[in-house]
Amino acid sequence: MSIGEYSAATGPTTPGPTPHGDRADEPPAPTGRPRLKRGVPSGLWLRCDDCGETLFRKEVERLMNVCNVCGRHMYLSARDRVRYVLDDGTFDEWDADLSPADPLGFADKKPYAERVVAEQKRTGLRDAALTGAGMIRGRRVAFGVTDSAFIMGSMGSVVGEKLTRLIERATEQGLPLVIISGSGGGARMHEGILSLMQMAKVSAALARYDDAGGLFISVLTNPTMGGVAASFASLGDLILAEPKALIGFAGPRTIKATLRTELPDGFQTSEFLLEHGYIDRIVRRADLKSEIARIIDYCGK
Repeated sequence: MSIGEYSAATGPTTPGPTPHGDRADEPPAPTGRPRLKRGVPSGLWLRCDDCGETLFRKEVERLMNVCNVCGRHMYLSARDRVRYVLDDGTFDEWDADLSPADPLGFADKKPYAERVVAEQKRTGLRDAALTGAGMIRGRRVAFGVTDSAFIMGSMGSVVGEKLTRLIERATEQGLPLVIISGSGGGARMHEGILSLMQMAKVSAALARYDDAGGLFISVLTNPTMGGVAASFASLGDLILAEPKALIGFAGPRTIKATLRTELPDGFQTSEFLLEHGYIDRIVRRADLKSEIARIIDYCGK
């Protein structure tokens, strides 16, 4: 048979040219443009620092930034804590216009004044504390929260002033006081002795609040360290903590290097501190709102 002739049993004996001049069993000729690969959009996934699992971000956010595998409580912003703990639309922010000054003209890698402006733009906060009043299941409270995203939640003059004013208003109005601490930076070195003075100022305001019969619920989150842990965060009538939170004054590595000895397993975690009587209860983030409401009712406030 000649090329292009047919066999009754098998069809064409030799394939003829395709309409484009290519063989039928060959892929189409390249067009000269590279084929674009469809990748996974960024930001959809995150990795848990505790268990190492890769997590779907929306699922983690639905659980209030808690790992759905190991239960690790991840960072939560001050605004989100207000949203999750207080009743919707009840938060009335106090002293929102207070902003840090630069009394020492301090500079490290960059001038302190520039650092403050950069942190304000990045976090949307004036400083590391957010204070005001709101409702928790219909119970009005004075409410404060510190945010580790703003210079590690360190306590400078504005943080100390806002917390002091919060406590004084709670005293005047007879309100239960709730402060959620997420401060890993302690006193803010950029403000020198003025920062250290805030520890005494806030503690003195709490003493007056206690004399007036107020109820102070302190909630410790990861991390609560330094001058914050050494002052108002440890002075609660009831001290609650999130699971596996790092709580203490100096970090474990600093203590280990100073004492030159091995530290107990889980040293400075909320579980270790509960066992040794430093805190009263470990409360999961999803249960915190209900737990605070129960405490207020139990104490008759």
